[in-house]
Amino acid sequence: MSDIAVIALGGNALTREDQRGTLDEQYSNALAMAKSVRSLLRKGWQIIIVHGNGPQVGNLAIQHEEGARLVPAQPLFSLGAMTQGALGSLICLALHEVCGREISGAVSVITHIVVDRDDPAFAAPSKPIGPFFGQAEADHFAATRGWTMVSDAGRGFRRVVPSPTPQAILEANAVAALTQSGHIVVAAGGGGIPVVEENGAYRGVDAVIDKDFAAERIAVAANANALVMVTGVPSVKLDFGTPQERSVEQLTVTEARRHLADGQFPPGSMGPKMSAAIKFVEGSASVERPRFAAITTPELVYATLDEPHGIVEGSRGTRILTEDVPTPATTKELVG
Repeated sequence: MSDIAVIALGGNALTREDQRGTLDEQYSNALAMAKSVRSLLRKGWQIIIVHGNGPQVGNLAIQHEEGARLVPAQPLFSLGAMTQGALGSLICLALHEVCGREISGAVSVITHIVVDRDDPAFAAPSKPIGPFFGQAEADHFAATRGWTMVSDAGRGFRRVVPSPTPQAILEANAVAALTQSGHIVVAAGGGGIPVVEENGAYRGVDAVIDKDFAAERIAVAANANALVMVTGVPSVKLDFGTPQERSVEQLTVTEARRHLADGQFPPGSMGPKMSAAIKFVEGSASVERPRFAAITTPELVYATLDEPHGIVEGSRGTRILTEDVPTPATTKELVG
Protein backbone atom coordinates (compact mmCIF):
# COMPACT_ATOMS: atom_id res chain seq x y z
CA MET A 1 0.00 0.00 0.00
CA SER A 2 1.41 3.41 -0.97
CA ASP A 3 1.94 6.09 1.61
CA ILE A 4 -0.66 8.86 1.36
CA ALA A 5 -0.06 12.34 2.74
CA VAL A 6 -2.77 14.95 3.13
CA ILE A 7 -1.21 18.41 3.01
CA ALA A 8 -3.27 21.24 4.53
CA LEU A 9 -2.32 24.71 3.27
CA GLY A 10 -3.59 27.83 4.97
CA GLY A 11 -5.26 30.50 2.86
CA ASN A 12 -2.36 32.70 3.93
CA ALA A 13 -0.01 30.30 2.14
CA LEU A 14 -1.56 31.48 -1.13
CA THR A 15 -2.09 35.11 -0.12
CA ARG A 16 0.53 36.14 2.40
CA GLU A 17 -0.11 38.82 4.98
CA ASP A 18 2.10 41.35 3.18
CA GLN A 19 0.36 40.78 -0.17
CA ARG A 20 -2.78 42.18 -1.77
CA GLY A 21 -3.89 38.85 -3.20
CA THR A 22 -3.37 39.46 -6.92
CA LEU A 23 -3.51 36.48 -9.26
CA ASP A 24 0.23 36.71 -9.93
CA GLU A 25 0.99 36.69 -6.20
CA GLN A 26 -1.21 33.68 -5.57
CA TYR A 27 0.18 31.74 -8.53
CA SER A 28 3.77 32.42 -7.43
CA ASN A 29 2.94 31.03 -3.99
CA ALA A 30 1.23 28.01 -5.57
CA LEU A 31 4.37 27.28 -7.60
CA ALA A 32 6.45 27.21 -4.42
CA MET A 33 3.98 24.74 -2.90
CA ALA A 34 4.08 22.59 -6.04
CA LYS A 35 7.87 22.23 -5.75
CA SER A 36 7.46 20.76 -2.26
CA VAL A 37 4.83 18.36 -3.59
CA ARG A 38 7.15 17.28 -6.41
CA SER A 39 9.82 16.33 -3.87
CA LEU A 40 7.32 14.15 -2.01
CA LEU A 41 6.13 12.51 -5.22
CA ARG A 42 9.70 11.57 -6.05
CA LYS A 43 9.93 9.89 -2.68
CA GLY A 44 6.88 7.78 -3.45
CA TRP A 45 4.11 9.60 -1.60
CA GLN A 46 0.62 9.99 -2.99
CA ILE A 47 -0.67 13.48 -2.28
CA ILE A 48 -4.02 15.07 -1.40
CA ILE A 49 -4.04 18.85 -0.93
CA VAL A 50 -6.53 20.71 1.27
CA HIS A 51 -6.32 24.50 1.36
CA GLY A 52 -7.84 27.34 3.33
CA ASN A 53 -9.57 30.37 1.84
CA GLY A 54 -9.88 32.89 4.69
CA PRO A 55 -8.31 35.86 2.88
CA GLN A 56 -9.85 34.97 -0.48
CA VAL A 57 -13.45 34.33 0.59
CA GLY A 58 -13.43 37.49 2.73
CA ASN A 59 -12.21 39.55 -0.20
CA LEU A 60 -14.83 38.01 -2.48
CA ALA A 61 -17.56 38.81 0.05
CA ILE A 62 -16.54 42.47 -0.07
CA GLN A 63 -16.62 42.45 -3.87
CA HIS A 64 -20.12 40.96 -3.87
CA GLU A 65 -21.51 43.39 -1.33
CA GLU A 66 -19.94 46.37 -3.08
CA GLY A 67 -21.44 45.23 -6.38
CA ALA A 68 -24.89 44.40 -4.97
CA ARG A 69 -26.33 47.59 -6.52
CA LEU A 70 -25.73 46.11 -9.97
CA VAL A 71 -26.01 42.33 -9.47
CA PRO A 72 -27.31 40.16 -6.59
CA ALA A 73 -24.77 39.29 -3.92
CA GLN A 74 -24.43 35.55 -3.25
CA PRO A 75 -24.48 33.83 0.15
CA LEU A 76 -21.27 32.96 1.98
CA PHE A 77 -21.39 29.24 1.21
CA SER A 78 -21.64 30.03 -2.52
CA LEU A 79 -18.61 32.30 -2.21
CA GLY A 80 -16.81 29.39 -0.59
CA ALA A 81 -17.65 27.25 -3.61
CA MET A 82 -16.34 29.97 -5.94
CA THR A 83 -13.02 30.25 -4.13
CA GLN A 84 -12.78 26.46 -3.95
CA GLY A 85 -13.00 26.28 -7.73
CA ALA A 86 -10.70 29.24 -8.38
CA LEU A 87 -7.97 28.17 -5.97
CA GLY A 88 -8.29 24.54 -7.02
CA SER A 89 -7.65 25.59 -10.62
CA LEU A 90 -4.68 27.70 -9.56
CA ILE A 91 -3.10 24.85 -7.59
CA CYS A 92 -3.67 22.29 -10.35
CA LEU A 93 -2.10 24.55 -12.98
CA ALA A 94 0.92 25.12 -10.73
CA LEU A 95 1.28 21.35 -10.22
CA HIS A 96 1.16 20.74 -13.97
CA GLU A 97 3.80 23.43 -14.58
CA VAL A 98 6.19 22.14 -11.92
CA CYS A 99 5.63 18.39 -12.15
CA GLY A 100 4.93 18.03 -15.86
CA ARG A 101 4.89 14.40 -16.99
CA GLU A 102 5.85 13.17 -13.53
CA ILE A 103 2.15 13.17 -12.62
CA SER A 104 -0.74 11.38 -14.30
CA GLY A 105 -3.05 14.24 -13.43
CA ALA A 106 -4.06 16.89 -10.91
CA VAL A 107 -7.76 17.06 -10.12
CA SER A 108 -9.70 19.58 -8.06
CA VAL A 109 -12.85 18.10 -6.52
CA ILE A 110 -15.64 20.44 -5.46
CA THR A 111 -16.21 19.10 -1.97
CA HIS A 112 -19.26 19.41 0.29
CA ILE A 113 -18.87 18.89 4.03
CA VAL A 114 -21.86 17.92 6.18
CA VAL A 115 -22.18 19.88 9.43
CA ASP A 116 -24.71 19.86 12.26
CA ARG A 117 -27.22 22.70 12.08
CA ASP A 118 -27.26 22.72 15.90
CA ASP A 119 -23.48 23.10 16.15
CA PRO A 120 -22.83 25.76 18.83
CA ALA A 121 -20.36 27.45 16.46
CA PHE A 122 -23.29 29.04 14.60
CA ALA A 123 -24.07 31.10 17.71
CA ALA A 124 -20.43 32.06 18.31
CA PRO A 125 -18.65 33.23 15.11
CA SER A 126 -14.90 32.75 15.43
CA LYS A 127 -13.32 32.18 11.99
CA PRO A 128 -11.54 35.31 10.64
CA ILE A 129 -11.97 36.02 6.94
CA GLY A 130 -10.91 38.83 4.66
CA PRO A 131 -8.56 41.79 5.26
CA PHE A 132 -7.80 43.81 8.36
CA PHE A 133 -9.67 47.04 9.05
CA GLY A 134 -9.29 49.99 11.39
CA GLN A 135 -11.70 50.64 14.26
CA ALA A 136 -13.86 53.11 12.29
CA GLU A 137 -14.23 50.78 9.31
CA ALA A 138 -14.99 47.83 11.57
CA ASP A 139 -17.73 49.79 13.35
CA HIS A 140 -19.19 50.84 9.99
CA PHE A 141 -19.35 47.28 8.64
CA ALA A 142 -20.85 45.99 11.87
CA ALA A 143 -23.57 48.64 11.74
CA THR A 144 -24.36 48.54 8.01
CA ARG A 145 -23.76 44.91 7.08
CA GLY A 146 -24.33 43.10 10.35
CA TRP A 147 -20.84 41.65 10.33
CA THR A 148 -19.26 40.41 13.55
CA MET A 149 -15.92 42.21 13.84
CA VAL A 150 -13.17 41.33 16.31
CA SER A 151 -9.69 42.57 17.10
CA ASP A 152 -7.10 40.16 15.70
CA ALA A 153 -3.78 40.01 17.59
CA GLY A 154 -3.45 43.79 17.65
CA ARG A 155 -3.15 43.98 13.87
CA GLY A 156 -6.61 45.45 13.32
CA PHE A 157 -10.17 44.18 13.08
CA ARG A 158 -11.44 41.30 10.94
CA ARG A 159 -14.81 39.82 10.15
CA VAL A 160 -15.49 36.49 11.86
CA VAL A 161 -18.03 33.87 10.77
CA PRO A 162 -19.29 30.55 12.19
CA SER A 163 -16.90 27.60 11.89
CA PRO A 164 -18.79 24.35 12.62
CA THR A 165 -17.11 20.98 13.08
CA PRO A 166 -17.05 18.82 9.91
CA GLN A 167 -19.02 15.59 10.24
CA ALA A 168 -18.91 13.83 6.86
CA ILE A 169 -17.63 14.35 3.31
CA LEU A 170 -20.07 13.81 0.46
CA GLU A 171 -17.32 13.21 -2.10
CA ALA A 172 -15.11 11.00 0.13
CA ASN A 173 -15.28 7.95 -2.16
CA ALA A 174 -14.41 10.01 -5.23
CA VAL A 175 -11.38 11.56 -3.52
CA ALA A 176 -10.14 8.13 -2.41
CA ALA A 177 -10.64 6.61 -5.87
CA LEU A 178 -8.81 9.43 -7.65
CA THR A 179 -5.92 9.19 -5.18
CA GLN A 180 -5.62 5.44 -5.63
CA SER A 181 -5.56 5.93 -9.40
CA GLY A 182 -2.40 8.05 -9.04
CA HIS A 183 -3.83 11.55 -9.36
CA ILE A 184 -2.89 14.44 -7.10
CA VAL A 185 -6.21 15.51 -5.63
CA VAL A 186 -7.15 18.97 -4.38
CA ALA A 187 -10.17 18.56 -2.08
CA ALA A 188 -12.12 20.34 0.66
CA GLY A 189 -10.80 23.69 -0.48
CA GLY A 190 -11.54 26.40 2.06
CA GLY A 191 -12.52 23.64 4.47
CA GLY A 192 -15.23 22.47 2.06
CA ILE A 193 -18.67 23.85 1.28
CA PRO A 194 -20.72 23.52 4.50
CA VAL A 195 -24.09 21.81 4.05
CA VAL A 196 -26.79 20.44 6.35
CA GLU A 197 -29.19 17.61 5.62
CA GLU A 198 -32.87 18.57 5.39
CA ASN A 199 -35.61 16.14 4.38
CA GLY A 200 -33.28 13.96 2.38
CA ALA A 201 -31.50 16.83 0.61
CA TYR A 202 -28.44 18.96 1.37
CA ARG A 203 -28.60 22.74 1.77
CA GLY A 204 -25.72 25.19 2.00
CA VAL A 205 -25.24 27.14 5.23
CA ASP A 206 -23.24 30.30 5.79
CA ALA A 207 -20.04 29.30 7.52
CA VAL A 208 -16.35 28.60 6.83
CA ILE A 209 -15.04 25.26 8.09
CA ASP A 210 -11.53 25.18 9.53
CA LYS A 211 -9.33 23.59 6.86
CA ASP A 212 -7.26 21.65 9.42
CA PHE A 213 -10.34 19.85 10.74
CA ALA A 214 -11.54 19.23 7.18
CA ALA A 215 -8.10 17.87 6.26
CA GLU A 216 -8.29 15.42 9.16
CA ARG A 217 -11.63 14.10 7.90
CA ILE A 218 -10.23 13.81 4.36
CA ALA A 219 -7.15 11.99 5.65
CA VAL A 220 -9.25 9.44 7.53
CA ALA A 221 -11.56 8.89 4.57
CA ALA A 222 -8.62 8.36 2.19
CA ASN A 223 -6.81 6.01 4.61
CA ALA A 224 -3.81 8.36 4.69
CA ASN A 225 -1.00 7.76 7.12
CA ALA A 226 0.32 11.34 7.23
CA LEU A 227 -1.46 14.63 7.88
CA VAL A 228 0.77 17.64 7.23
CA MET A 229 -0.37 21.10 8.28
CA VAL A 230 1.65 23.78 6.50
CA THR A 231 1.96 27.04 8.36
CA GLY A 232 4.24 30.07 8.74
CA VAL A 233 6.50 28.69 11.48
CA PRO A 234 9.08 25.90 11.06
CA SER A 235 7.97 23.95 14.12
CA VAL A 236 5.71 23.98 17.16
CA LYS A 237 6.98 26.05 20.07
CA LEU A 238 6.34 25.60 23.76
CA ASP A 239 6.17 28.56 26.16
CA PHE A 240 5.91 30.84 23.15
CA GLY A 241 6.91 34.45 23.84
CA THR A 242 8.68 33.69 27.11
CA PRO A 243 12.38 33.27 27.98
CA GLN A 244 11.68 29.50 28.06
CA GLU A 245 10.45 29.41 24.45
CA ARG A 246 11.69 26.32 22.64
CA SER A 247 10.94 24.34 19.49
CA VAL A 248 9.93 20.70 19.62
CA GLU A 249 10.69 18.19 16.88
CA GLN A 250 8.53 15.37 18.20
CA LEU A 251 5.51 14.94 20.49
CA THR A 252 3.49 11.90 21.44
CA VAL A 253 -0.28 12.20 21.42
CA THR A 254 -0.29 12.20 25.23
CA GLU A 255 2.23 15.03 25.38
CA ALA A 256 0.39 17.02 22.71
CA ARG A 257 -2.94 16.63 24.52
CA ARG A 258 -1.41 17.73 27.82
CA HIS A 259 0.17 20.83 26.29
CA LEU A 260 -3.11 21.68 24.53
CA ALA A 261 -5.00 21.43 27.85
CA ASP A 262 -2.36 23.63 29.51
CA GLY A 263 -3.04 26.43 27.01
CA GLN A 264 0.23 26.11 25.09
CA PHE A 265 -1.61 26.22 21.75
CA PRO A 266 -4.05 29.18 21.43
CA PRO A 267 -7.44 28.58 19.73
CA GLY A 268 -6.79 31.24 17.11
CA SER A 269 -3.47 29.87 15.86
CA MET A 270 -1.86 26.55 16.72
CA GLY A 271 -4.83 25.12 18.65
CA PRO A 272 -6.89 23.82 15.68
CA LYS A 273 -3.80 22.30 14.08
CA MET A 274 -2.84 20.43 17.23
CA SER A 275 -6.42 19.30 17.85
CA ALA A 276 -6.67 17.94 14.30
CA ALA A 277 -3.27 16.24 14.66
CA ILE A 278 -4.28 14.53 17.91
CA LYS A 279 -7.58 13.29 16.50
CA PHE A 280 -5.92 11.92 13.38
CA VAL A 281 -3.06 10.13 15.12
CA GLU A 282 -5.34 8.69 17.81
CA GLY A 283 -7.25 6.88 15.08
CA SER A 284 -4.26 4.76 14.02
CA ALA A 285 -5.65 1.32 13.26
CA SER A 286 -2.40 -0.53 12.73
CA VAL A 287 0.89 -0.84 14.59
CA GLU A 288 2.53 -1.78 11.29
CA ARG A 289 1.25 1.38 9.61
CA PRO A 290 0.76 4.00 12.34
CA ARG A 291 -0.49 7.44 11.46
CA PHE A 292 1.45 10.58 12.22
CA ALA A 293 0.91 14.30 11.82
CA ALA A 294 3.35 17.09 11.07
CA ILE A 295 3.31 20.86 11.46
CA THR A 296 5.90 22.92 9.55
CA THR A 297 6.62 25.35 6.71
CA PRO A 298 6.47 24.49 2.99
CA GLU A 299 10.27 24.39 2.83
CA LEU A 300 10.55 21.76 5.58
CA VAL A 301 7.71 19.43 4.54
CA TYR A 302 10.10 17.10 2.71
CA ALA A 303 12.53 16.76 5.61
CA THR A 304 9.74 16.40 8.17
CA LEU A 305 8.15 13.49 6.30
CA ASP A 306 11.49 11.70 6.13
CA GLU A 307 11.83 8.84 8.60
CA PRO A 308 12.90 9.98 12.07
CA HIS A 309 16.37 8.57 11.44
CA GLY A 310 16.50 9.10 7.70
CA ILE A 311 19.23 10.60 5.56
CA VAL A 312 17.91 14.18 5.46
CA GLU A 313 20.03 16.36 7.72
CA GLY A 314 19.23 19.75 9.21
CA SER A 315 16.02 21.30 10.49
CA ARG A 316 12.69 19.55 10.60
CA GLY A 317 9.22 20.54 11.64
CA THR A 318 7.23 18.96 14.45
CA ARG A 319 5.89 15.39 14.23
CA ILE A 320 3.01 14.16 16.41
CA LEU A 321 3.24 10.39 16.86
CA THR A 322 1.46 7.52 18.51
CA GLU A 323 2.82 6.44 21.89
CA ASP A 324 5.07 3.72 20.53
CA VAL A 325 6.35 4.04 16.98
CA PRO A 326 8.95 1.45 15.92
CA THR A 327 12.07 2.80 14.24
CA PRO A 328 12.21 1.74 10.57
CA ALA A 329 14.86 -0.90 9.88
CA THR A 330 15.77 0.75 6.59
CA THR A 331 15.46 4.18 5.07
CA LYS A 332 13.68 4.75 1.79
CA GLU A 333 15.98 5.89 -0.95
CA LEU A 334 15.40 9.54 -1.78
CA VAL A 335 15.33 10.56 -5.41
CA GLY A 336 16.85 13.95 -6.14
